[in-house]
Amino acid sequence: MFNIFNKKNKVTDISWLGVDIHSHILPGIDDGSPDVATSIRFVKALQELGFAQLIATPHIYKELYPNTHETISAAKALLQSEMNNQNISLELGSAAEYMVDQDFTLEHPLCKLDQKHILIEMSYLNETPGISKTIFDIEIAGYQPILAHPERYTFYFKDKGRLRRFKEKGCLLQLNLLSVLGYYGKDVKLLAESLLKENMYDLAGTDLHHDKHLSTLTEAVRSGKLYDLIGAYDFKNLEIFRSTLV
Repeated sequence: MFNIFNKKNKVTDISWLGVDIHSHILPGIDDGSPDVATSIRFVKALQELGFAQLIATPHIYKELYPNTHETISAAKALLQSEMNNQNISLELGSAAEYMVDQDFTLEHPLCKLDQKHILIEMSYLNETPGISKTIFDIEIAGYQPILAHPERYTFYFKDKGRLRRFKEKGCLLQLNLLSVLGYYGKDVKLLAESLLKENMYDLAGTDLHHDKHLSTLTEAVRSGKLYDLIGAYDFKNLEIFRSTLV
């Protein structure tokens, strides 16, 4: 879609994105990696694809995954220890993907991507009541929200106006890489393509949970397909986050 190079010059890594700001690779605390061994396998695979830094973002969702700063820090430390044992030099950070519902609060300490940014999500079926006010409250508290995978919310398939208004209020939008590959279905792919054409996205992430995600991503990167689709898009992952751990 955005490729400006001759297709003979295939880009078969993902160093152009550089930092994965959304994944579920911490062991045993949500619906992502179940254990350290799986987490290590995911980390190695992402490093081989060309990522220089990973910021893991397990769910904080009271009904299903009531994580806290303490549980996330402990899981991160467990993974980091094994990475050190195996001499894996990839930079690892941790934050959270906050479900914005009736239980969401700006409690402290927050699990932020850096000193400023907070990753948020909603139910895929219904827009969170008062989401505009929540975005405003996050910003008043001194943070900038990042709305994860807006293309996957069914209530925006025929109404992108709300997303434009979120952008106008200072909320950043994060694309799931698998969305442009059709992994989540035709409607998600179409909305992702539309938002890309309108330069609505600021960031992208793998949202990696399991082996099927990893396999689909790996094939798309190694074949050059992912770069052909979005490699020349101006994602801000490196610009905003690369300096957070170095």
